[in-house]
Amino acid sequence: MRHARIAWAGAIHDAIEVNGQLRLADGRVPAEGEVVWLPPVKAQTVFAVGLNYADHVRELSFKPPTEPLVFLKGPNTLAGHRAQTPRPASVKFMHYECELAVVIGRTASRVSRDAALDYVAGYTIGNDYAIRDYLENYYRPNLRVKNRDSATLLGPWLTDAADVPDPMNLALRTMVNGKLTQQGTTADMIFGVAQLIEYLSSFMTLGAGDVILTGTPEGVVNVNPGDVVVTQIESLGSLTSLIVADPRDGVRE
Repeated sequence: MRHARIAWAGAIHDAIEVNGQLRLADGRVPAEGEVVWLPPVKAQTVFAVGLNYADHVRELSFKPPTEPLVFLKGPNTLAGHRAQTPRPASVKFMHYECELAVVIGRTASRVSRDAALDYVAGYTIGNDYAIRDYLENYYRPNLRVKNRDSATLLGPWLTDAADVPDPMNLALRTMVNGKLTQQGTTADMIFGVAQLIEYLSSFMTLGAGDVILTGTPEGVVNVNPGDVVVTQIESLGSLTSLIVADPRDGVRE
């Protein structure tokens, strides 16, 4: 089953997908164009994994990591399907990152790799924008790279883990203005989903609603205001975002 969270008719609703439509718990079926899509999970701690695809590591001319490179993201970064993401006018290279997002379903502490997938509630699509101009070094993305307002999209749906039998065999792709610019497969992750859960839970307790963004394959290209970016993952759907000029450019308070 696929789940969504939307703002509609002055309230926030949980919804499910039925025959390609949104259906609320009371049976109402709002039109997609009338709703504001929210991230499909009320995210708690958001973990982002850097350099987790070998082809992307080569694309950036870095050495492959020997253990997961993980950093945290603040709640201000999160937005939903069809959201607008601002691009500062002064930057030279801002790009999308199509990522499999893993949503934890229950408390996980010192979980073994063999049991790790039992702790997953479901999966959704992440598009985690980055500004390369601000990158300090390969192992420590600074705040300006990865914690920008509305720069991490999740959605549209949270797909139950039971409906994704093998998260390590999903095709990913990104299109910018209808042109295919990125494609890959989760099979090429350096650290797989189960390994990431084992690693993180070995030194901290994971909880329901925690999200792990698992990295992106090669094929990231620069995007500009007006660009429509669609990230897709097999079995999970399509996540759309619009790049806009940053309304804060030149504004000082």
